[in-house]
Amino acid sequence: MPDAGLVLRSTRVITPEGTRAASVAVTGGTITAVLPYEAPVPGTARLTDLGDDVLLPGLVDTHVHVNDPGRSEWEGFWTATRAAAAGGVTTLLDMPLNSLPPTTTTAHLRAKRRAAAGRTHVDVGFWGGALPGNAEDLRPLHEAGVFGFKAFLSPSGVDEFPHLGQDRLARTLEEIAAFDGLLIVHAEDPDRLAAAPQHGGPRYADFLASRPRDAEDTAVALLLAQAERLDARVHILHLSSGDALPLIAGAKADGIRVTVETCPHYLTLAAEEVPDGAGEFKCCPPIREAANQGPLWQALADGVIDCVVTDHSPSTTDLKTADFATAWGGISGLQLGLPAVWTGARERGHGLEDVVRWMSTRTAELVGLDDRKGAIAPGRDADFAVLAPEETFTVDPAGLQHRNRVTAYAGRTLYGVVKSTWLRGRRIMADGEFTAPRGRLLTRLP
Repeated sequence: MPDAGLVLRSTRVITPEGTRAASVAVTGGTITAVLPYEAPVPGTARLTDLGDDVLLPGLVDTHVHVNDPGRSEWEGFWTATRAAAAGGVTTLLDMPLNSLPPTTTTAHLRAKRRAAAGRTHVDVGFWGGALPGNAEDLRPLHEAGVFGFKAFLSPSGVDEFPHLGQDRLARTLEEIAAFDGLLIVHAEDPDRLAAAPQHGGPRYADFLASRPRDAEDTAVALLLAQAERLDARVHILHLSSGDALPLIAGAKADGIRVTVETCPHYLTLAAEEVPDGAGEFKCCPPIREAANQGPLWQALADGVIDCVVTDHSPSTTDLKTADFATAWGGISGLQLGLPAVWTGARERGHGLEDVVRWMSTRTAELVGLDDRKGAIAPGRDADFAVLAPEETFTVDPAGLQHRNRVTAYAGRTLYGVVKSTWLRGRRIMADGEFTAPRGRLLTRLP
């Protein structure tokens, strides 16, 4: 490693070839070599010995609602990216809605980038939005560097981001397929939702009944049919229904170009444990019964579900009301995704290598960043999380970095303490202390 400026050494480094003792050489923010643990360190290099803490690639969270500009009282780039760094996330992709304006035109994308400039502790990319009236804006957004386009098949919860009906979905997907873009979809069927009982009030059981699994299953079937017809690339967001898995597995076997994500809260939180009136647990699709978790974990192991992302969707505290019908729907989990998933994974016999695959490698692949992110390998960005996987902590909302410290994980004891986070070879967080923001704004590569 004659030109290395930094060497990180650990007895446990997670590489594409497995976990091993290694020395990772970094020059100019890029990994230049992964060498044996005892490799000599040149006198010009700075050695950081991590002992037995695990060195893993920084996480890539492709589903985050930053809400900035326009609703920065809900979140914002400064606080969201601090929470990301605290949780070992070094790259995130911002969703196009809940900000004002939504990222649905190139002008709106420029406004988003202005709001983020100089305020991101980690690297940030952007999704575009697909609405009923913006088909002509999709190609320009694609050429401007968004990583794909988000659409809802049922009402989004905000008036400025209406959902696509079946005809509009077909038109939108045809346009995106023409330039081989990626459509990412909130898949719930509005007719099935409208037919479900809508009682309102504080009982979680009533809310769960209002968002039935068959609403997801029906929407997934519709999306897969359109993707097959057009040979289009589609990605199913935040899958919660285990009942949809056989359909997805069949579609993948048939060569339909579909990928799927789920979220930590669907894997680790159960409907039976949600207290009535606890609006911090509301999200759409909802947290389902404990029996639903096993199929989701198995689908991850089998590759039917590709990745795990947080769907961090915060709001101000006052919007998390005790009435599940009116409470804002979203889980604040950006800082806690890694320990939450690791806690559930270790209980089910999965290793940290699996967690890295789900939360870093495959998410980087999803958005075409796998030449730079998602692995500890030569040529990749020197983005790392340092984890003490055997240590536990109890979630205290006061210790969270996102703007409104409300979380469904409060009081839970989790495995995995993030000791430090590194971005392009610079330590940006260590033991809860942060540097000035060093993140870059990313664009999709041609």
